[in-house]
Amino acid sequence: MKSSNTILALVKKDLLLEMRQQYTLYGILLYVASTIFVVYLSMGQPDDAVWNGLFWVIQLFVCVNAVAKSFLAEGRGRMLYFYSIAGPVDFVLAKLIFNLLLMLVMSLLSLLVFSLLLGNPLQNFLKFTGIVCLGGVSLSLVFTFLAAIAAKAQQQSAMMAIMGFPLIIPQLLLLMKISGTGFSDVIQAGWWQMVFLLAGLDILVIALAVILFPFLWKD
Repeated sequence: MKSSNTILALVKKDLLLEMRQQYTLYGILLYVASTIFVVYLSMGQPDDAVWNGLFWVIQLFVCVNAVAKSFLAEGRGRMLYFYSIAGPVDFVLAKLIFNLLLMLVMSLLSLLVFSLLLGNPLQNFLKFTGIVCLGGVSLSLVFTFLAAIAAKAQQQSAMMAIMGFPLIIPQLLLLMKISGTGFSDVIQAGWWQMVFLLAGLDILVIALAVILFPFLWKD
């Protein structure tokens, strides 16, 4: 009970800071709108495969801007304060939950702007929306975990690039393959297995964060 209260308090703290500062949120919204608008001006309304690929590539950069800096923004003094009031598992779970919620909002807004500017070629909009939510969760979990490790390194940007590339590329390819069913009414063979694989990867990332972050917390 105490642990859940601590996690909720830390999530509430991040939400209040985000609402008070707002420059991060507005900057991400501007990035999403301007990027999609430039794509619209240069390509008009692309075909299904290009639409799908562009959506997930933009989601990747949205996640980097929205999620990956969460640990880098915490100074040493603030981390010492958190060390005195919360445990490492509570802290990392609070970060995972907050970034998950933030990325869900960003993913749905991106889908809305994409549909308005680049057309809506989806045959099954609800299924694609569910995949977008699952993909936003997956991306946020991976980059939150990477940000926690990179925050303890001297070269944070380099660490994020080195560790993130081999992890995120297979995940993006899997997301693009899964989301392809949103453009037709036919479900391809093995679709549910790929969804369960993606969900399993999310659970694995959470487990790794819970197991490994306490060692980083002591530093």
